Formats: sequence, structure tokens, C-alpha cells
Amino acid sequence: MELSILSIFVQNLEFSVKSEIQKRRTFAIVSHPDAGKTTITEKFLWYGNVIREAGHVRAKSNRSYTVSDWMKIEQQRGISVSSSVLNFPFEGCMFNLVDTPGHQDFCEDTYRALTAVDAALVLIDSVNGVERQTIKLMDVCRMRHTPIITFINKMDLDGRPVLDLLDEIESILKIKVAPFTLPIGVGKLFKGVYSIAENTFHTFNKEEGGQEIIQMSGPDDERLVELCGENWVAQFREEYDMVTGAMDPFDHEKFLKGEMCPVFFGSAVNNFGVRQLLNAFAKLAPPPMVRLTDKREVNPEEEKFSAFVFKIQANMDPKHRDRTAFLRICSGSFTRGEKVYHCRSNREIRLAAPTAFLAKDKEVIDHAYAGDIVGINDPGLFRIGDTLTDGEKMNFTGIPDFAPEFFARVTLLNPLKSKQMAKGLAELSEEGATQLYEPLKSPIPVIGVVGELQFDVLKYRLSAEYGADVALDKIPAYGIRWISGPEKDLATFSSEYAMDCMLDKERRLVCLFPNEYRLNLALKNYETLKFDQTSQV
Repeated sequence: MELSILSIFVQNLEFSVKSEIQKRRTFAIVSHPDAGKTTITEKFLWYGNVIREAGHVRAKSNRSYTVSDWMKIEQQRGISVSSSVLNFPFEGCMFNLVDTPGHQDFCEDTYRALTAVDAALVLIDSVNGVERQTIKLMDVCRMRHTPIITFINKMDLDGRPVLDLLDEIESILKIKVAPFTLPIGVGKLFKGVYSIAENTFHTFNKEEGGQEIIQMSGPDDERLVELCGENWVAQFREEYDMVTGAMDPFDHEKFLKGEMCPVFFGSAVNNFGVRQLLNAFAKLAPPPMVRLTDKREVNPEEEKFSAFVFKIQANMDPKHRDRTAFLRICSGSFTRGEKVYHCRSNREIRLAAPTAFLAKDKEVIDHAYAGDIVGINDPGLFRIGDTLTDGEKMNFTGIPDFAPEFFARVTLLNPLKSKQMAKGLAELSEEGATQLYEPLKSPIPVIGVVGELQFDVLKYRLSAEYGADVALDKIPAYGIRWISGPEKDLATFSSEYAMDCMLDKERRLVCLFPNEYRLNLALKNYETLKFDQTSQV
């Protein structure tokens, strides 16, 4: 009798865990800068009832700043420089949203964030169409077969023709489109959107706010003419016939493979079309998906817990000088206080206070499930790419590594702040956006970044968070290489190229070649050595 009660309890527990996992929707928002990404994030949070007022990217005196742009430098410049994680409920689902930087100088943060999600929202500006950074981000999504939902924003501005925008997505982003809504009117004469699947018209009224949803008999319903005017409706019907007649119907299997994307139209700043978008993610986006490791595939509904670190952030709470490691849970579940196995260090650690996020605001949680993104306190143990399990020795694959393209020497302006600068450089480099190097023939540290704007962020954060004011002296560089091979040849090489050689944080030999000639000469003279372009050697 006791055994049957126990088995029933275990079965109910397993069912509860699986049902929780099926509720998870984990996705990132990617776009070119200024397409409205952070604005639409705020509207999502408002619909999830986690904020009372949607903030503004460039807030005036009587407005609040956006929740996701929580750093001072983000608020001052009106751009996102770091991925923010936001957890919120909606329509019976639990959303884990990663708001990523759009600027190309912070692309490595976005690329890593894409490894932690199961779907992505691609945001396109109706005025500018598909832009350069969107193309690069879409290439990453395609490489990972990430399911995509597209939102064409700023329909209240005079933008490109609808069919041109759809054709651009197909031809440039190389993905089939399946419009779920179509706009009627544009700019100041934008009337609303027509839902193709539901045959409903959603009216747009910027002055009065809100929207009315009117059930229609179809696109030929005469009430559309009364509401929108004959010319706009005639254009809409032509676009409707083209979309429904010439384009492939929506195929959910193709969507899950990243081969087809639903398309929605709206205006994020006016909160128009956003709820339809969230509904689409709840219905169409996949729950947590199978993940690859160096040993096997990991199914999210497995009992055993597994997760990986995709981001580290220092000083989210400057008062406490904290460091937070962001975990994507890939399988099973865990309870606060449980011990897990840290694969790289081969040791057990206790997850004492896992937290859910609303950007920099944290809330300690008791349980988390596959698909969730949670934060754990990092005492300096974790690195990007680390795997945590119930005890199995394995490593999740596909987490990218980036070689810096721009370099600078870091000179401290106040010698009394040397400890603060050393600590700041060490901690900020752990986040992955900047790489720290120790030159063989100089006491002045060198930093490397993927995008030059990272230099400004580093200077600002060293000053604001650590009290260390520094000057950055940029170094002309053709390319960086990680050098490995026989010790004797390494010693000879490092002696000949001593002024260009450095050690990275793992004490590996690195050479910063000033020009192509020096690199080619080294390749010719040291055939026994390997010259790797990334640190994954």
C-alpha cells in the first residue's frame, strides 16, 4: 500500500515537472539598432503585469526609463550594451525573454544569448526595411535553425510598401514569410491591421489610445471601406490576394526548423499589435528543445538536471559588488539549495539562492525548470560555457568564442587606484565582452574587444563601478593568434616576438601581429607551431 502511494506521488511529481517545462517559452529579441527592440520589450512586460508603466529608451523628466536598459550608460546613450534577462507570465505560459544589444559593437553578447533561447523575435523597421545588423543576426539564427517570428514595426510612420518589405525578408534574410496580419493605411493615415486567420480588423487610434477588434466576414466586408476609405482598402485587398494566393501557407514544421516565419505588423511605441505577437509566441513558439553536448543529446523532459552558463555580469547591484552567472536550464528541474556538479572544475557546488530576473532586479526562487534562465551568485568560479549537471560529465556545445579585433593599453590616471583597476579589469573581462592580456615586456595591461564602442563602456564602468579612471591607448593590430606547440620552439618564438607577445587569462601565449608581413613571416619560420585565431585550442 505504501509503495503504491509512493509510486503515485512520484508519477504526479514527474507529470508536474513535465507540465511546467511545457509552459516555458524562451526567446530573444534581435534587430538593427533603433528598430524599437527595447520599446517592445517594455510592452511585453506590461502585458505580463510585471511593470505598471512601460518606460522609454530616452526618458524625459516626467517619464520612466526602460526596465531592460538598467545601466546608466545605456540610459544616457539610449542604446542597449548588454543582454538583459526578463521573466514574466502570460496566458498560462512562463516567458524567459532576453533583450539583446542591437549595436554591432556588442554583437558577441547577442550571439551568446542566441545559444540560450529556443526562438527569436526579429524586429524590422518599416521605414528602413532589412538592415545590416539584422542580416548578421539572422545568419546566426539560420545556422542554429532557430524558429523566427517577425514583427514589422513603426507602421505609424511613412514606411516601405508592404509587399516590398515581405519580398526583402524572403530575398535578403532567406526565409519564407507567412503574414498573419496585414496593415491598412500607413503613416499618419495608418488605420489598423487585418488578421488573416481570424478575419478580424484591429483599429488603430493614436490619439484616443487602445484598439477595437471588429469581426469581419472576410477581406471584402464593406465595413472596411467605411472604416478605412476606398483607396486604402483597394490596396489592402490587392496585397491580401497576393499574400494568400502566391505565398505558401503557414507550415508549423517549417517554422520549427527555421525555414518559415510568421509576420506581424504594428507600432510598438503605441502598443499596437504587441498582444497579437505575444499570443503568437504562446501558441507557436516551441517549449524547451533538445540540446547537444559532446557526449549525447539532452532531452528537456529528462529527470536529471543540466544547464550551462551563457553570460556573466558584474556589479548588477553596485552596492554589493556582486557577480551573477546566468544559467540556461536544459533538462529536468532543481530546488533551491540542491547540490549540482560543476563539470569543468570536477566538484560539487550548492545553488543556494537561484534568482529570477527583471533586468537588474532579482527575486530568489525555490524551483526552476528546463527552459528557465536563472541567475546564481558567482564567487569567481564560473566561466562562459560551463556546464552544470546532476553528476554526469559532459559539456554543452555551440557556445561561440570570439577573437578581439581592437586592442588598447590601459593606463591608470591615479596610481593610488591600482588595486581597483586590477580588480575591475579582471571582473569585467570575465563577462566575455573584453579580453585581458599581460604583455611579456610591459607592466601595462592590454585589453581586446570585438567592437570599438566597448572601449567607452569599459572606461565608464571602471570609473563608475570601481573608481578607477583610465586612459586607453589604441594599438594598431593586424590580427591576434594563440600560439601552441613544442616548448623549445615556443620559447624561441616568444623571445623573437617578445614585444608583440602577451599571456591571456589562462596563461596561454598570444601574439598580436602589427601587420600581415609579420604574421606571414612567423607562419613561414615556425612551421612546428599552431597559430589559432580563437582561444578554443
